Amino acid sequence: MQLTFLGTGTSMGVPIAGGFGKENLDGDPRNVRWRCSAWIKTDQSSIVIDTGPEFRLQTIRSGLSQIDLVLVTHEHMDHIAGLDDLRPFCYKQEQTIPVYGSKTCLNAIRRRFDYMFGPNRYPGATSIDLQEITDTITFRDLEITPLPAIHGKVNVLGYRVNDVAYLTDVKRIPEKTKPLIRGAKVMVLSGLRWKPEHPTHMTIPEARATADELGIPKTYLIHMNSYVNHEETNKRLPDHVRLAYDQLTVKISGN
Repeated sequence: MQLTFLGTGTSMGVPIAGGFGKENLDGDPRNVRWRCSAWIKTDQSSIVIDTGPEFRLQTIRSGLSQIDLVLVTHEHMDHIAGLDDLRPFCYKQEQTIPVYGSKTCLNAIRRRFDYMFGPNRYPGATSIDLQEITDTITFRDLEITPLPAIHGKVNVLGYRVNDVAYLTDVKRIPEKTKPLIRGAKVMVLSGLRWKPEHPTHMTIPEARATADELGIPKTYLIHMNSYVNHEETNKRLPDHVRLAYDQLTVKISGN
């Protein structure tokens, strides 16, 4: 299995629109972060988690040319704004692409992208099949388990895909979800900043503590803001917790 981070930034990206905060960057390209999205590829499958505002550009620079299935974590626009960019994949593959998420998330997609659905569907619109996911499903060589988590007052889903557990925009992981994560070889978890504490996102210290509690061999942090310097932060973290960066590819054995 191969995991590629298409984007690792906050809801506004790094730097944000207008270039505000770019003075915090030090020339290290790992500090430039597009909105969070991930690509998982195996011998039989090619799936993505979330399609944010830069999704078109992310597919081009990563070489992503096949999408069999999409997993959506929640309905915030930095995670679904790129759904329309699935259109050329539908054309090329001559198929409707299944999109999995929670009932609340799927209802939001139907409202915001109403031109894709129903009797008034726009000719040529992206063809996606919205599927609610509440339990483990099997897709080709992948076992996919939803991981319920809390993002402030919003319920979100992370996903365990074989030996990878991916959770973004998380403040708290419920006790009932933790056994579903344990045993993974790799965990991806949001870590917004060092401090102060945030009402809807884990800080980097909170994310590290969670990684230690769950005993995951390797954890990669995502959803960092412009005040998080890649090299300096990694120096402060233990070896089993690292910052991810855009276009980082991680290979997971045994899948």
